[in-house]
Amino acid sequence: MSEEEEKSESECTFAGLGLSPSVMQAVQKAGYENPTPIQTQTIPLLLSGKNLLGTAQTGTGKTAAFTLPLLSRLDFEGKNPSMLVLTPTRELAIQVSEAIQKYSVFMKDFHVVPVYGGQDMGIQLRALRRKVQVVVATPGRLIDHLERKTIDLSGIQALVLDEADEMLDMGFQEDVEYILEATPEFAQRALFSATMPAAVQKIVAAYLGEYETVRIAGKTATVEKIRQRYLPVRQEHKMEALTRVLENEEFEGMLIFVRTKQATAEVAERLEARGFDAVPLSGDLAQSLRERTLNRLKEGKIDIVVATDVAARGLDVDRITHVLNYDIPYDTESYVHRIGRTGRAGRDGNAILFVTPRENRLLAMIEKETRQQIEKMNLPTGEQISNKRVAKFKEEIAKTVQEQSALKEFRDLIENLAMEQAMDIADIAAALAYMNQEEQPLFPKMEPLEANAPAKSRERRERDEGSRDRFGERGERGERRGRKDRGGSGGSFSDLEPPETGMERYYLGVGKIDNVSPRDIVGAIANEADLESKYIGHIKLFDKFSTVDLPEAMPEEVLKILRKMTIKNRPSKIRLMTDEPPPRNEGESRGGSRRKDFGRVERRDGGSRKPFRGDDQPPRRTRRFGRH
Repeated sequence: MSEEEEKSESECTFAGLGLSPSVMQAVQKAGYENPTPIQTQTIPLLLSGKNLLGTAQTGTGKTAAFTLPLLSRLDFEGKNPSMLVLTPTRELAIQVSEAIQKYSVFMKDFHVVPVYGGQDMGIQLRALRRKVQVVVATPGRLIDHLERKTIDLSGIQALVLDEADEMLDMGFQEDVEYILEATPEFAQRALFSATMPAAVQKIVAAYLGEYETVRIAGKTATVEKIRQRYLPVRQEHKMEALTRVLENEEFEGMLIFVRTKQATAEVAERLEARGFDAVPLSGDLAQSLRERTLNRLKEGKIDIVVATDVAARGLDVDRITHVLNYDIPYDTESYVHRIGRTGRAGRDGNAILFVTPRENRLLAMIEKETRQQIEKMNLPTGEQISNKRVAKFKEEIAKTVQEQSALKEFRDLIENLAMEQAMDIADIAAALAYMNQEEQPLFPKMEPLEANAPAKSRERRERDEGSRDRFGERGERGERRGRKDRGGSGGSFSDLEPPETGMERYYLGVGKIDNVSPRDIVGAIANEADLESKYIGHIKLFDKFSTVDLPEAMPEEVLKILRKMTIKNRPSKIRLMTDEPPPRNEGESRGGSRRKDFGRVERRDGGSRKPFRGDDQPPRRTRRFGRH
C-alpha cells in the first residue's frame, strides 16, 4: 500500500462510509470513530452488493467489516432469515452473535440466533420459532436444523464464511459445500480466511462467483502492540518458572496455553496447589461450564485460564493483559492466533513464551516468519519475588489498619503481652509477620534454575533408552536411507520418502490386518493428544504395523498420552522408528465382538462421523441439497 493510500485510510471515518442511520447510531454508541484497514476496504464493497474474498488475521476487525455493511444494505422484512454467518467454533458463533446484536440495537424487532453443537436443541428451537433476521451457526448444527426443516435458507440474501481455513481444517469441507448448495445462488457471499490453503481455494472457485479481494498483509499486523518475550527454561522447571512469572508480572487476566486437554487440568491443579486461582478450559468441558468459565473471566471473578488452542478459538476478552505459552506452538500461525488473545480493543498486551533447549528451532522459525525479534527475559530472582511479596504484605497491613475499626481489642492484647513478657512491640509484630508468612515466605531462598544445559541428542536418548535407530541410518547430511522391511509385513520400505523437515517418524503397532485406516490413526492422535490434524504428517500402512510422521521435539507428556492411546481398540505401541516394529500383544484374537472404534466419533443415533478437530458437532456425509 502506498503512503497516499495509508494516509487516506488513516483519515477515513465511519461517518463517510455510507452506513445506514440506525447502524451508524450503534457505531457511535460503541464509541468507534476510525475504521480499521479491513473495515475501510471491505465496507464499501459489501454495501455495493459485491461478493468478497478477505484475507486478514484475527483481531483486525473482520466482524464489524462484514456486519456493518450487511445490516445497512439487506432487507430484513421477509419471514425467513436474511443473513447467515458460518463460523468454525461455538465460541466464535457466540462472539459474532453478540457483535451483530450490538450493531443492530437500534433496528426494531431485530433478532439474532446463534446455533451450535453442545447447546440443548430445545433452546435453539424455541428461539427459532419467532421471526429471526440473522443466524450465526457452526456447520454441523446448522445441517441438523436443515434436516429437521427448522431453518429455511430460501430467503438468505447474504452468506458469510468467517475463518474459513479453520473451518475446513477441522473437517467441515463437505458440510460447508452442503450449506453453500442450499443457499440461493443470488445471495451475496463473503469469505474471510487468515490463510489460503487448497481447500479454501476450492470453495472460492466453486461458490464465490465474481468477487473482489481485500488483503491485509503481514502476520505482524495483529501483534504490533504486544510486547513479546521468551524465557529459556528446562522442561522439568516449567512449573517453578511459571509460578515465579505469575508472582512477578502485573496482570489483570492471563491466558496460559498448553498442548493437550490433559495438561489444562494438570497445570490448573498445580497452580491451585500453589495458591493461584486458575481454571482449565478444554473441549471436554460441557458447553454450559465453558460459557460460565468465560463469563467469570470477563467479569473478573477469575484471572487465570489454562487452555488449548482449540478451546480458545474465538475467545475475545478485553481484560486479558497476558498470554503465556507454557508449551510452544508447532507453527507460527498458531503462535499469532494465541497472542492475538491479548492487546485487544487498542490496549497494549504481553506475550511470554517458554522455550526449552530442544525448542530453539521453533523459536527461530517464529521470529523468522513474523519478522520480529522476540525479547529474551530472565527468570525472576528470589530477590524480585521477595520485593513483590513484601510490597503486597505492607499494602495489606496498611489497608487493614485503615479499614478495620475493630482493632482496639487486638491492640490491647499486644500491649498487655509486651508488658507481661517485657517484650518490644516491634519484636511481637515481627513474630506475627513470621507466623503469617510460613506458607509463602516473604524472603524466599530460590535457587537459580538451569535453563541452557544442552539437551541430549536424539542418538544419545535412544541409546540411554536401550534402543538403536538402525533403520534410520543417516548419511552425511542427516538424510534417512530406507531399508527393507524386517517387520514381517512382507512389504518394502524402499518407497518411503524421509520425513519432512521438522518431522520425526514413529511406529504404531497396528496395521492392515487390524482393518485400520489412516483416518482412524489421525482421529485417535488428534482426539487423545488434542493435536490438530494439520500437524500429523505422512501415514503408511503395512500388514502388521504402520508409520506416522509427527512434529520433532514432541513433549514427553504428549508421548505418554499417545503410548496409552488405542486405535481400533488395540494398543498403539507408539515409539520412534527403529528397525523392528512394535511387538503385538501375545494371544490377541482377531475375532470376537466389535467394540468401540476409537478412531471414530459415536453419534446419538448409532451411526458415526469422521474424526474431527474442534468443539462443534463433527461433520458427516449427507445427501446434497439441489441448488435453488
